[in-house]
Amino acid sequence: MSQKNETPVLLLSLLITLALIGGGLWWLGRRLNINPLPDITQSNGTEARIPATLQDRFSTGERLLTQTASRDKEAGVTAIANQNYNEAVRAFEASLRETRNDPEALVYLNNARIAEQPAYTIAVSVPLATSIEPALEILRGVAQAQEEVNQQGGINGVPLRVLIISDDNNVETVRQVAESLVQNESVLGVVGHFGSEATLAGAEIYNQQGLVMISPTSTSVQLSGQGNYTFRTVPSDRFTATALASYLLDETGEQAAVVYYNAGSDYSTSLKNQFTTALTTGGGQVVEEVDVSDASFNADRSLTQAAQRGAQALVLTTNTPTLDQALQVIRANNRQLPLLGGDSLYNPRVLEVGQADAEGMVVAVPWIISSNLQSPFVQSSQSLWGGDVNWRTAMAYDAAAVLIEGLRQNPTREGLRQALSDPSFEVEGATGMVRFLSSGDRNQPMQLTVIQPGTRSGYGFDFVPVR
Repeated sequence: MSQKNETPVLLLSLLITLALIGGGLWWLGRRLNINPLPDITQSNGTEARIPATLQDRFSTGERLLTQTASRDKEAGVTAIANQNYNEAVRAFEASLRETRNDPEALVYLNNARIAEQPAYTIAVSVPLATSIEPALEILRGVAQAQEEVNQQGGINGVPLRVLIISDDNNVETVRQVAESLVQNESVLGVVGHFGSEATLAGAEIYNQQGLVMISPTSTSVQLSGQGNYTFRTVPSDRFTATALASYLLDETGEQAAVVYYNAGSDYSTSLKNQFTTALTTGGGQVVEEVDVSDASFNADRSLTQAAQRGAQALVLTTNTPTLDQALQVIRANNRQLPLLGGDSLYNPRVLEVGQADAEGMVVAVPWIISSNLQSPFVQSSQSLWGGDVNWRTAMAYDAAAVLIEGLRQNPTREGLRQALSDPSFEVEGATGMVRFLSSGDRNQPMQLTVIQPGTRSGYGFDFVPVR
């Protein structure tokens, strides 16, 4: 045979060899879980890629996002990464028998049950690495909604997959997350983000690119009317401020207040400004504003100055990252002046650390479990998690319920936006009927709680309804 005739045969042999080698490397990479860009299957069978710089923050079950895990949970993650879904289901079920209140494990379990079936995907973005307790509270709401809808047969027969994202509540990270999500066509809606400044950063991108975002916890008035794709299930700071100002003026009879806030937080600044307006409108006055994020902040000194200015009450509009400073004020006050706080102060650490110094403090929240003990959501959540849930879980459940109902009406990004924007849209959630104003806000009053001795929390004190 001539060399001329041998050339095509040799080239063909070379191509076949390269293909076999490439296929073998691909198979080995999948088995060893070293694929640098994990696939997320869309409901139409196509694939979307996560940028390598963000891959450690995203998971549908192929990696852990929390810091600690049982051996069974780790086994479940490994099984999903290797596409061994039956083993993953077994492992996550075992993990949940050991730690039943783990929402990450429940989400991964439901995703493993879906395996490679077509599914509708929503994302939930929370600060798992920086604010673990609030993040888990939000995840419990989303996980419960996913569990319920999938147990009922899915959304018009299609199961719901949840993509969990750890965003640190960091503005720049949230921007990167939002950019990735809008490019991932499998994601039809987003539950998030946690803090108002992070949510505002994401909202700009989601609105530009046409992806619905529903925040269960961001209350800044700046979010109102941000765009057609921005919604929230938690009432805005305007409702919180009005409730606190009315209580101060009508129930305590006091009119002069010192307000503590974090100047670096949109949430905290928004609530401070709204409270000042509400108190002034009602005939009271804010005699001093104290920025707890200032390096020179001293709780004892601030109380001395408050007394000099004739303060009759202390109002904490601080946010979660400045909870320690708020606790310093609570301790230094020693129940001398009435204490009021925004929803960020509805935190178990206030009960654990504040103890008797926090007794009598009034905190405004969008929902409290002790006022809703007989509701179907509370009954289901207690059965699922083995204990009480708080307002963040309830609002996150509502956010997921909204996305589920919207997808039931029209399972596309634009169809979801149209469904939620319809004035007749409503869905029964954990906290009652969820409807949206044209601004994307939810029209719902706040509830007032007071810290009193009790046994429900395990810390000797509980948040209970004011009336």
